[in-house]
Amino acid sequence: MQKQILGLLGSSVFIANSLLSQTTSSNLTTQELSGRINTITTAVPFLLICPDSRNGAMGEVGAASPADGNSIHWNVAKMAFAEKKSGATINVTPWLKQLVPDIYLYYISGYSKINKTQAIGASLRYFSLGNITFTDIVGNTTGQFRPNEFALDIAYSQKLSQTFSAGLALRYIRSNLTGNYTLTNGQAVKPGTSAAIDFGLYYQSKKFDLNGKKAIATGGLVFSNIGAKVSYSIKQDFIPMNLRLGGGIKFLIDDYNTFGIYGDVNKLLVPTPPVYLKDSRGNDSVNSVTQEKIILAGKDPNVGITKGIFQSFNDAPGGSSEELKEVNYSIGFEYWYAKQFAVRAGYFNEAKTKGNRKFFTAGIGLRYNVFGLDMAYLIPVTQRNPLQNTLRFTLTFDFDAFKSQNDTKKSTE
Repeated sequence: MQKQILGLLGSSVFIANSLLSQTTSSNLTTQELSGRINTITTAVPFLLICPDSRNGAMGEVGAASPADGNSIHWNVAKMAFAEKKSGATINVTPWLKQLVPDIYLYYISGYSKINKTQAIGASLRYFSLGNITFTDIVGNTTGQFRPNEFALDIAYSQKLSQTFSAGLALRYIRSNLTGNYTLTNGQAVKPGTSAAIDFGLYYQSKKFDLNGKKAIATGGLVFSNIGAKVSYSIKQDFIPMNLRLGGGIKFLIDDYNTFGIYGDVNKLLVPTPPVYLKDSRGNDSVNSVTQEKIILAGKDPNVGITKGIFQSFNDAPGGSSEELKEVNYSIGFEYWYAKQFAVRAGYFNEAKTKGNRKFFTAGIGLRYNVFGLDMAYLIPVTQRNPLQNTLRFTLTFDFDAFKSQNDTKKSTE
């Protein structure tokens, strides 16, 4: 039963890693409301897990970091500014390795430039939650199943000018956590499905002089996972709609050395759970007429997608101070030598009352002809993390180099 529970909850640990505190007083101050644990949870949180080792080693920045084969996840608009004509990556991420050995996130992504201003891409994200055993109320085994979730993307990006681009990705999402399992009350639990879009904007300046060195400034704005709610039975849940804003600068020190520093801020575009009025037993009080829970502070989270997005900016029970705590930030840097060896590091911060994820990251990158390898390692600061003591790997493919090798081989024959 322990593995069954871990398997079902594995995909939710990423966001819902703290329990919501219960409030029994009806006269809480704004400061008290802002200081209580009030984590925002969504369906299919695997969509927010950092899938690659390059950006994962830089504190999970990505809105304005250099374009590569994983750009669809971070900012689809970056594809149009990719230096290579085409590229692809294969990413493998062990999840909750310290507790279970068979939960993995797999991510395959790639792009191809149609011409100098346009690029197309596709990606597949597959989250395997291992094997679980279903039992009845007396412990008898009733079945076996391997829960899984996946998302399939197709993407397009175009330069709107020499320094500015936009991109759009269409996403299909399917989450099968129980395999059509029927609960003891006879209620069936079906796979959840959804469709969503990503819309991104990207800015990349021309080279300019800064303190005697050439530099390139970048910026990015991304709305991701904007789409329909997911339902496994009756209740519908928001998917992790997200706003990402980032900036960066890369210094071209000389012909062999470059150094870049990048930063991101993130906010979920999902309603914040309100504080409900409690009765003498500590249960949620219900309106005798509407049979709805009575909200003490905050706003009703059971709203449509569009209203939920706008509401997410001003619905925190603790007011503006709590709203600010819902913004995560990260910073990372990347050093390259001769475009063949890279060293990376970064830091990610989330407020204590909104999940409390704080961690340092580090990693390296190697490039040799057609192939490349990136590695990332995470060091938690405040609490256990599903990726602690875990090496993540990304294998990259440079098809331009592959074509160049073939052309060279033909010319010598």
